[in-house]
Amino acid sequence: MAYSKSQSPMDSDLYSREHAEELDRKDPLRHFRNDFLIPTKADLKSRTLATSPRQDAGSEEPSIYLCGNSLGLQPRRTSERIQSHLTTWAKKGVFGHFVEHEDSALPPFLHVDDAAAKSMAPIVGASESEVAVMETLTANIHLLMSSFYQPTKEKFKIIMEGKAFPSDRYAVESQIHHHGLDPKDAIILLDPIEPSTSVVSTSQVLATIDKHATSTALVWLPGVQYYTGQYWDIKTITAHAHSKGLPIGWDLAHAAGNVELQLHDWDVDFAAWCSYKYLNSGPGGIGALFVHEKHGKVDMEAMEQGKEGYRPRLSGWWGGDKATRFSMGNSFLPIPGAAGFQVGNPSALALTAVLASLEVFAETDMKAIRTKSIDITNYLEKLLLQSPGHGSSNPYRIITPSKAEERGAQLSVLLEEGLLDGVMAELENAGVVVDERKPDVVRVAPAPLYNSYTDVWDFVRIFRDACEKAKGSRDAGSNGGVMANGGKEEKGWGLIK
Repeated sequence: MAYSKSQSPMDSDLYSREHAEELDRKDPLRHFRNDFLIPTKADLKSRTLATSPRQDAGSEEPSIYLCGNSLGLQPRRTSERIQSHLTTWAKKGVFGHFVEHEDSALPPFLHVDDAAAKSMAPIVGASESEVAVMETLTANIHLLMSSFYQPTKEKFKIIMEGKAFPSDRYAVESQIHHHGLDPKDAIILLDPIEPSTSVVSTSQVLATIDKHATSTALVWLPGVQYYTGQYWDIKTITAHAHSKGLPIGWDLAHAAGNVELQLHDWDVDFAAWCSYKYLNSGPGGIGALFVHEKHGKVDMEAMEQGKEGYRPRLSGWWGGDKATRFSMGNSFLPIPGAAGFQVGNPSALALTAVLASLEVFAETDMKAIRTKSIDITNYLEKLLLQSPGHGSSNPYRIITPSKAEERGAQLSVLLEEGLLDGVMAELENAGVVVDERKPDVVRVAPAPLYNSYTDVWDFVRIFRDACEKAKGSRDAGSNGGVMANGGKEEKGWGLIK
């Protein structure tokens, strides 16, 4: 049974679309939605990028885009900033590295990485010197682990989650192999104790650290778990690891721009994240890393005495002292802080894209973003858990923690077996964008800067209808779609983080 926008089984005032509209009117961040380009439903179905001169009625209706946990939407100012960058390159060539322009918001190419670090630092609760915007997430994991994973005969293990994103697992295993060790002996995996849950409790993490502290060299964990959406207690776990003398790093791919972070105050040793999810820098956008100031110090006196004077790392010329970078000397003097972990010249084009998005973030703060995020995800959960009535039950359950402080924006919805392809095809056909994780999970993530409460209400109405249709045709299968089939037309969904 399908429901109109004005009528649904959620027919009390609190469950009406009118209530969602009222929440939107009261939303202090509602104006930011206009700062983003939201694909229309017609855009999603079109086989071309060109705008057709003939538009059908309703063709400009925006899609319901709840997929910022996979790829954030494009800020309107991104194309303007990128065009400014391209114009500088076209008109100034190599001089674009050094020349400032009165009519451009962008710094010269040479300093764009510094500008990005300054804008990124407040997002993660760090000082500017503790952040570098550089490389990609997995490359940064390798660069950081080359410095912080220093195994010995007695202490050589890495504690990590059992369901980590594959690239994290590959990076950890290859780092272990690089030191001539066997991952079977050197990795301690954290898996949920209870088979009925997908969540790893903080107490389990602390107990595991206690059990293996004497043989562990490093702890590497997710800030927000990509599959379940669980927000791990970074502050408590970091403090406990340090009490055992263990360095600890965090993968913040699903945390940066999503939850409030205080990496400096929490004494986190190091962290890495991407910028194309909640930070909206575009597909494959440049990554970033954090190195606590205590690890980024450069001891000039020690270096003058022939000692290294700084934390060991894989070095490159862009991490060297800026004042002497172009002197082409062969003595590496790192920039103090995270910038000293840079290797090669970062893409000014990629940095420009992330700067455009960070301009939007600078017009508010993470506290306000997180406040709305908690409210809108709570609202999503409330609507999803509403009983369908008639003595029936929902053909799904939410596997993300129910406490707001234990999750970010994302809710992971576990469907009954055999429904996923049918549900995803129905959602796609209705102009709804979420993502899937085989075999049965749909991940839904309202992004506070551009998603509305009416987006959420409309999604739940369509989702319930999709579940009902998928149940009815479970045995007959589904026509599927680009996202649902995970490989159709070589546009697979299943490999996107």
